Amino acid sequence: MDSKLTTHVLDLSKGLPAKGMKVELWAIADHGDHSFIKEVYTNKDGRVDDPLLQGDDLKPAEYELVFYVGEYFNDGGNDPNIRPFLNKVPLRFGIRSNEGHYHVPLLVAPGGYSTYRGS
Repeated sequence: MDSKLTTHVLDLSKGLPAKGMKVELWAIADHGDHSFIKEVYTNKDGRVDDPLLQGDDLKPAEYELVFYVGEYFNDGGNDPNIRPFLNKVPLRFGIRSNEGHYHVPLLVAPGGYSTYRGS
């Protein structure tokens, strides 16, 4: 089985995939330090083009995905001096094994979000 970490984002306010959202992936050390791994953007299907981690790069550890929902919903069209209710949505999760598919979806609207372990 090919081990991998993937994500996708759905914009519940439009009922569509969230195209063009910036997402960062961080590794979290046992003592709490963050190590930046990568930055990606969602495609027209609200997914990233390649797995965030895969194969030997997917290690049992704690990770954090940071979704830039404030930038996505603002898109430069609103007053930049007004803070969005949701700006960056961090999702911290653990990988127990380097085998299998770990999928972390985000369902988001300007006023709230939900997530779950997908398949």
